[in-house]
Amino acid sequence: MKKQFIKVVLSCAVVAGGFTVTSCSKSSSSKNVSRATGWKINAKEGGFQYNTDFKEQETAPGLVFVEGGTFTKGKVQDDVMHDWNNTPTSQHVQSFYMDETEVTNVMYLEYLDYLKKVYPPENPKYANIYKGALPDTLVWRNRLGFNETMTNNYLRHPAYAEYPVVGVNWIQATQFAEWRTDRVNEVMLEREGYLAKDAKYKAAQGEVAGTFSTEAYLNRPESVYNGQIDSLQGKKKKDSVSTFAKRSSGIIMPEYRLPTETEWEYAAQAQVGQREYNNYRGRKKYPWEGDYTRNGQRVGRGDQLANFKQGKGDYGGIAGWSDDGADITAEVMSYKPNDLGLYDMAGNVAEWVADVYRPIVDDEVSDFNYYRGNIYMKTAIGEDGKVTILKDSIVYDTLPNGKVVAVNLPGEIKMVPVDEEETYLRTNFSSSDNRGYRDGDPGSSRFYDRFSDEEESTDKQVMYNAPKHKVERDSAGNIIRQYDKSNSRTSLINDEVRVYKGGSWRDRAYWLDPAQRRYLPQYMATDYIGFRCAMSRVGSKSKTKNKTVRGKKAK
Repeated sequence: MKKQFIKVVLSCAVVAGGFTVTSCSKSSSSKNVSRATGWKINAKEGGFQYNTDFKEQETAPGLVFVEGGTFTKGKVQDDVMHDWNNTPTSQHVQSFYMDETEVTNVMYLEYLDYLKKVYPPENPKYANIYKGALPDTLVWRNRLGFNETMTNNYLRHPAYAEYPVVGVNWIQATQFAEWRTDRVNEVMLEREGYLAKDAKYKAAQGEVAGTFSTEAYLNRPESVYNGQIDSLQGKKKKDSVSTFAKRSSGIIMPEYRLPTETEWEYAAQAQVGQREYNNYRGRKKYPWEGDYTRNGQRVGRGDQLANFKQGKGDYGGIAGWSDDGADITAEVMSYKPNDLGLYDMAGNVAEWVADVYRPIVDDEVSDFNYYRGNIYMKTAIGEDGKVTILKDSIVYDTLPNGKVVAVNLPGEIKMVPVDEEETYLRTNFSSSDNRGYRDGDPGSSRFYDRFSDEEESTDKQVMYNAPKHKVERDSAGNIIRQYDKSNSRTSLINDEVRVYKGGSWRDRAYWLDPAQRRYLPQYMATDYIGFRCAMSRVGSKSKTKNKTVRGKKAK
């Protein structure tokens, strides 16, 4: 009896052991078998299709990889301006990508050329698309200065092709980033065979009525190129069946965008060059090492390391011995990059970032990817249950300064604010617009108990009582401008005021410190503010698993 029992137990153990070995062998040898169900992935017979060969995100055109980490955001020197707006705080940033240089004139001219060809301003329907994207070249003018040469030549003359674009407001910068996203993803889809070769040029040449929109392609691909995408399918098309890439294909790039203030400051500091094991050896006053703005190395000793105003009436030194080689802006890459390989993170032009300005960085709420400016949106769903595409309808917005810009372009998806369907019984957010959360919304005002809705608040009760200029059109279409001449205004801050970072050719060395913060209404532009784009990284934090004793320094 005992012998039989032992035999049965041993037999079961052998069978169980064999099953375990087989299962382990299968799971380790085949990545195309689901660990959840045991079903095949990417089977010819059908079923679940997924890109199991994806390795890591490709670096998109013009970008440099920035590995994220923890750092101290905020001031490293005395607050001589008494702004009290950059108190040090510990923050963590996820890995991301950032433009190697500022967006240049030639890059922006490519954008303008595309808009002019695809949406000709001669067509009354498109009249304000191209016009609304034009930089304000009048920013060069000075009541007591002769700068007409810059007004007429800086944007378009080939001599300034690789100089940073200026005269661009925050809204125009974000729209450029959206356009850039679509153009890069067109290239990616063409390369991978989802679009025919040179399909991207047909819209610009007028051969196709319509353009490519990334979000429209992902949500309603049959609507792209005004419904003519079937004729522009690439080699992936099987017989008469259209094949479209999905987000799970791993081909579509995340969107280009403006960097957040925290990302920009982290990238500008580039403390990777000061890392030793898991510590930073001190903090940096500038994007380079040291407390001075001049080059201390043997080659180029004494030269300025950035383009900035060195003193009253001194924008570049004397003739024959220029300290920084420029008087206005300089060609990008004229100075050494920081330890991340990013150029002009101090000097040349200051740069727009994504954030809405507030004097306080609220690290009690967030110390991870800090960003103020969230407005949560969702795709609009039509009566047919499909995502709504804005085919020919263009919504224009008249800015407080009278400039008219297109809110959307034909072929894009209609977006609407999230509502109670998304916010009910949710703890992480309760409304669409979070720009004034805890610093500017009714709940943060000392009058919070006097009204329950933002609509009920008066100008005297809001936390930031900024001027409200108005622009209206009469029945004849003439613009009527109304300045806010109220004497009760107490602030210039509101939800349309954006942060810009870094020093410029017009600034003294104090503003070269990456921690310094300034702000300007998002509809305004200057001759010293430009921008660069960023892109989020998906997947792993690092590009390599190998650790080094010290971080790499710029050569």
